[in-house]
Amino acid sequence: MRKRVILEYTLNSSPKVLFPRLSTPGGLSEWFADDVNLKGNVYFFIWEGTEERAEVLQKKENRFIRYKWLDEDDDACFEFRINVDELTGDVALVIIDMVEEDDEEDAVGLWDSQIAKLKHVLGS
Repeated sequence: MRKRVILEYTLNSSPKVLFPRLSTPGGLSEWFADDVNLKGNVYFFIWEGTEERAEVLQKKENRFIRYKWLDEDDDACFEFRINVDELTGDVALVIIDMVEEDDEEDAVGLWDSQIAKLKHVLGS
């Protein structure tokens, strides 16, 4: 059974700089996976020689992108959402991930580690 996990990270970046890092093979390979290839609408994510495939279900430029894992059950997806605070202009990256209930702690730790890499790439 999968559980929805929502994580939020404040980033020192603009949506225009951040979005390509969430939605393009080059941007994703800087922090998310060892390598990323795109064939048609399918992204091939490579970690330590293992390949996982995902398809973009929905996206809105500089706002959000939602991926569905192709090798998993129906509800195995994850989403990157960019929120900008209207008053402060702060940019937050919200990650919505569907994880196995007993994997939640590991998933959060992995996202924390990946976002640390993303912050380094962004220089924030």
